[in-house]
Amino acid sequence: MPLHRLHIQTTGPGLYDVAQQAERFVSEQSCADALLTVFVRHTSCSLVIQENADPDVQRDLQSFFARLVPSGDDPSMSWLAHTAEGPDDMPAHIKAALTQTSIGIPVADGRLALGTWQGIYLFEHRRRPHRRELVLHLTG
Repeated sequence: MPLHRLHIQTTGPGLYDVAQQAERFVSEQSCADALLTVFVRHTSCSLVIQENADPDVQRDLQSFFARLVPSGDDPSMSWLAHTAEGPDDMPAHIKAALTQTSIGIPVADGRLALGTWQGIYLFEHRRRPHRRELVLHLTG
């Protein structure tokens, strides 16, 4: 059961496509049918499978989450207790809790069984750059 650590450098909020790196890892394993688990080892970013063709989808998704969970310095978020790490930290934790830290993707005939318009994204919720670590684990 091969395991690989993938490091992604982020530059701020946004969706960072990791599908090619995941596909490369799978293809190097010579496994026909399996399950790839992608896990992010952080609490202020998350993983999503989302549209990979129209960048408006990503912009709209980011705008939705910004409206759903505003920055900690927004008056509507004055109830937050965890504020020591900046106004974007606790909102980032909330956004991560609303999404996923682990995704399972079937592998069929040695390739990720993603749909035509699907991509795998690290969803960064913090404002400043971070070095994020993903664990890819292939079972099958």
